[in-house]
Amino acid sequence: MTEFTTPIGDRWFEDYPLGAVYEFGDVTVTEAEIVEFARRFDPQSFHVDPVVAKSGPFGGLIASGWHTASLMMRMFADHYLSSVASLGSPGMDELRWPRPVRPGDRLHMRATVTEARLSKSKPDRGLVRTRMEVFTADDELVLSGSAVNFLSVRPATSR
Repeated sequence: MTEFTTPIGDRWFEDYPLGAVYEFGDVTVTEAEIVEFARRFDPQSFHVDPVVAKSGPFGGLIASGWHTASLMMRMFADHYLSSVASLGSPGMDELRWPRPVRPGDRLHMRATVTEARLSKSKPDRGLVRTRMEVFTADDELVLSGSAVNFLSVRPATSR
């Protein structure tokens, strides 16, 4: 595992070296949060009704995959993504949720820098591709995907 050498408020493109692996986050998912999210955004019975979910395909209530992705994004923003250099993202590739998240699951995340390159057309920024994996406390994979982010390079006055 790698440690960042700079805090999130002073992290620039150069602070995401190729091959670096970071682990962070700790969030416990509650039944109330699962139901609340699903009622608003993914109202399938196995997300919103614990009684019906018991006889459903997952044998109980599970979080929406989009809820799991939102929890991943919160950990990503709180611990990994620069608060001063982020220039947004064109998207995410290969998003998967291979195992459902259930009430009481405690989640943490691993982020691996799989690409880090300067832009050829805009030298004030770089592209960082990150392999993201979210696990339960028992290290069962519940989400994986690859995010692409544009980040500003460190200003010349800060080098």
